[in-house]
Amino acid sequence: MKSRFLIAAMTGVALSVAGMAAAQAYTGESFAKNAKVSITEARTIALKAYPGKITDEELEKEAGGSGLRYSFDIQTGTVTHEVGVDAQSGAVLENKAEGPNPD
Repeated sequence: MKSRFLIAAMTGVALSVAGMAAAQAYTGESFAKNAKVSITEARTIALKAYPGKITDEELEKEAGGSGLRYSFDIQTGTVTHEVGVDAQSGAVLENKAEGPNPD
């Protein structure tokens, strides 16, 4: 009985740790220490600008705004939009349909 409980507990811990790692990892995470807006806040802002499912996200240095932005690919149906959120102010810097050659 104890071994079943122990196995179940360890499995739960392993799944929790794996889920946290996946939820926290995104391209450009090393820039996060310089951002005033968290990835969670930026996701909320991006999804307000263009509702759908986030298929890709990154934090990158890019011209415009503060120079540090979150970039989200958000899909609704067959259309994918790129929404850029300034990592310092939270302003939406970009909200456009992806072309045939996405970044």
